[in-house]
Amino acid sequence: MSRDAAADRVVPPSGFTVRLTLFSAAAMAFLAVFALALSLASGRLATSWGEALARSSTVRISAPVEEMATQTAAALRVLETTPGVAQARALSADEQRVLLEPWFGPDLPVESLPVPQLVEVIETDAGYDAAGLRLRLSAEVPGAVLDDHTRWRRPLVAAASRLRLLGWVSIALIGGAMAAMITLAAHAALAANAQVIAVLRLVGATDSYIAGAFVRRFTGRSMIGAAAGTALGIIAVLLMPGAGDTGGVLTGLGFVGWHWIWPLCVPLVAALVALLATQAAARRVLEGLA
Repeated sequence: MSRDAAADRVVPPSGFTVRLTLFSAAAMAFLAVFALALSLASGRLATSWGEALARSSTVRISAPVEEMATQTAAALRVLETTPGVAQARALSADEQRVLLEPWFGPDLPVESLPVPQLVEVIETDAGYDAAGLRLRLSAEVPGAVLDDHTRWRRPLVAAASRLRLLGWVSIALIGGAMAAMITLAAHAALAANAQVIAVLRLVGATDSYIAGAFVRRFTGRSMIGAAAGTALGIIAVLLMPGAGDTGGVLTGLGFVGWHWIWPLCVPLVAALVALLATQAAARRVLEGLA
């Protein structure tokens, strides 16, 4: 797509089509950066939740106070001899108080309350037979209940994965909306210069020569607008709160490592979308003016 200064003068250098193209490209690029950040953060969260929850489970022991220590020791013996269990330990009173603190406050007297004893179980990569372990626990530790987190792990991971998919769908819709806006702007510019195009044809200009001028101008404007929108989007993402220890999808919104390549590709993708949209619009309008 070589530059031709004479041909470029066919396209109006200013006007509402210029502003429309620049604004739409910048706005769509800004939204695309946010959609990318959301999609990538959701993907990281789904992976993190899946890996963390897949290898941990809990045994809850509900028993009279005088039997609690005996049943806890029995549960630990069962777990230590279960293939697929890498580590098992009973949580201390302080650790259980920390778990209950969000609901009951920091001064909950865990030692004097009939709170179930929790045993943390860490699996090996191969995992254990949950059905078999439940049978052994029910036989040897009547008050023990195994929670392998499957019941609430799957919905969380599925929700994060679905959020990631919605992010990519949003990016596709943003690209389509930008293509539609640029097509409309190109249509308007071509229609407004119908007389100029007619004169150019009379002096021997071909349709590809005329269309090339429009394609170059609209592609360049779209790339400039998208670059500005991308820069603003990256700044906005950088201003979002950090993940800290929570690792939530909203607090962890951003780019990590090689993921920074994705927002840098937004102006190039916007230019490609503008090129294809303008080519299609120019071909259609020039055929109509013939």
